[in-house]
Amino acid sequence: MTITSTEPAAATMLRLGSTAPDFEAETTEGRIRFHEWIGDAWAVLFSHPKDFTPVCTTELGAMAKLEPAFERRGVKIIGLSVDPVESHEAWAVDIQETQGRRPAFPIIADTDFAVSKLYGMLPESTSGDPRERTPADNQTVRTVFVIAPDKTIKLMLAYPMTTGRNFEEILRVLDSLRLTAEHRLATPANWRRGEDVIISSAVSDEEAATLFPGYRRVLPYLRVTAQPSA
Repeated sequence: MTITSTEPAAATMLRLGSTAPDFEAETTEGRIRFHEWIGDAWAVLFSHPKDFTPVCTTELGAMAKLEPAFERRGVKIIGLSVDPVESHEAWAVDIQETQGRRPAFPIIADTDFAVSKLYGMLPESTSGDPRERTPADNQTVRTVFVIAPDKTIKLMLAYPMTTGRNFEEILRVLDSLRLTAEHRLATPANWRRGEDVIISSAVSDEEAATLFPGYRRVLPYLRVTAQPSA
């Protein structure tokens, strides 16, 4: 067994605000303990049903190219696939050749499906040799988790195997999460960093006038202000 969970075998269903389950696992950068690896940073865990799959090849290449943007935000990246480390290493060669950049972040070798089951991506009954399973057998291992420094889950997105993930959207969500963790604000639809933001409904008009001078009232429940500087 290459992965040892530090959580009970029957994990509670994960929701936004749940504590991200901790675990120990082998990765392309050695053995890690997940919460210790995250430390005081934000983290993105994104999973793949199997190595050498076409859509996932493009995704890992896209994430590798965006890694500097995540690093500037103090965000750690970690991938997961059910195949062993040596398979991940061979796959990285293909990613480098076809996508122009090799992943520099760790990729978990979830060969006993422990992390996939812990995070609710595969049923508890899943077992056997991962090399004998097809991508379709693991098609639900296609989830993105954004985890805050306090180890709570702030975002969960599940994608079908036929649709490549938009990691620019993950960056956009992280910008919103980091901003709203520090200020009593929310972000509107399609918001991008630097655009106006929404004042939380928990902030009274009196508080808003002090915290966000010059804010605009669009509706009694919709008050808009410039994004505070970082």
